[in-house]
Amino acid sequence: MTSSATHVNPFRTFWMGGYECTDQLNAFGHRVDFLHVTGHLHRLDADYQDLQPFNIGTVREGIRWSQVEKTAYQYDWSTVREMLAAGQRNGIQQIWDLCHFGYPDDLTPLHPMFARRFAHLCRAFVEFYRSQRPDDVLIVTPINEVSFMSWLGGDVRGTSPYCVGQGWEVKRGLMRAYIEGVAALREADPGIRILTTEPLIHIVAAPNAPRAHRQRVREFDENQFQAVDMLAGRLCPDLGGREEYLDLLGFNYYYDNQWQLEPRQTLPWANDFNDPRFRPLSFLLARAWQRYHRPVVLTETSHPGIDRPVWIDMIGRECAAALRAGVPVFGACLYPIIDRPDWDHLTPWHRAGLWDADTTAPEPGLTRVLDRAYAEALLAAQETVAAAIPTPHPVVTEPEAALSLSLI
Repeated sequence: MTSSATHVNPFRTFWMGGYECTDQLNAFGHRVDFLHVTGHLHRLDADYQDLQPFNIGTVREGIRWSQVEKTAYQYDWSTVREMLAAGQRNGIQQIWDLCHFGYPDDLTPLHPMFARRFAHLCRAFVEFYRSQRPDDVLIVTPINEVSFMSWLGGDVRGTSPYCVGQGWEVKRGLMRAYIEGVAALREADPGIRILTTEPLIHIVAAPNAPRAHRQRVREFDENQFQAVDMLAGRLCPDLGGREEYLDLLGFNYYYDNQWQLEPRQTLPWANDFNDPRFRPLSFLLARAWQRYHRPVVLTETSHPGIDRPVWIDMIGRECAAALRAGVPVFGACLYPIIDRPDWDHLTPWHRAGLWDADTTAPEPGLTRVLDRAYAEALLAAQETVAAAIPTPHPVVTEPEAALSLSLI
């Protein structure tokens, strides 16, 4: 894909909904399947119809690799076909995660065949998708949150491969598969759009920390970009990454994404105490834009509980600030759009969605309860952002305008 093509916004709507689609092995070795747990597969049409009053016409979905490929190189697309049909019936654009925290039972990122199997999956998915949708723009996230999964599975035994001290090796395994997957996707469909989805964080040192510690903290903060740097071939070029593999840069941002390293302490996201170390979201988005010169997308954001309205108000203001400064922000995804429970215990539910589950019901995921305060704040945030989106949306190729945010 040419550089100019990467700056064309392919999303139907700025605001998006994300449906939790993890199919991972949790900390206890149990396979979870959140498209079932949240009730989304049972309520596809209803869930999509519920989006209409909120100007959401684009969603993030997942194929669930572990369910699609139960036998090596044999694929069952039946559920994905049903989801595609529901999207078409309801006029919903779907972005597809091919690997969202879960792998087939016989694979881990450390397996010597992991990358080959994933690349084969990528080719098979494009062939299947084009048999159903020959003309649509296809937007794919090959592997979700490589940085987080490298830590969860490689350092703290939170999922497969259940390692400690192997985060770097897991990251390399995931990125080898990612890069080979992007090559396969591009070969199968040159017009495909690739959406990365990595955590957007900010790590700081304790006040008055010694110089050596501050330098160590800066290295930790810089490491958040390792996965995307690998994709671009800037880091570990032996994996085969290339600058042209960078397309749409998605970043996931939550209330605890800024913290002090040692002792570990979350920086309050509302910054009520005016901590000079805190950085607004618009600054973090601009930093990513300046680093890669690619359009950015807020691919996940939410807050649990009663602070949801205040959080989405902040998201709207910060997206608008970034847009006014010239950062090409192409969208923001409410993730999860419907509530979800904890991965490891399946209770309690997080109460972080635009719709909560009815936890008093026998099957909580089958009942939706709209959080009205969040809904009202979302509509207001949409107006804030709409006022900041240039019309027509310009094609921006250099980040000079965004440099003003570096002074915040």
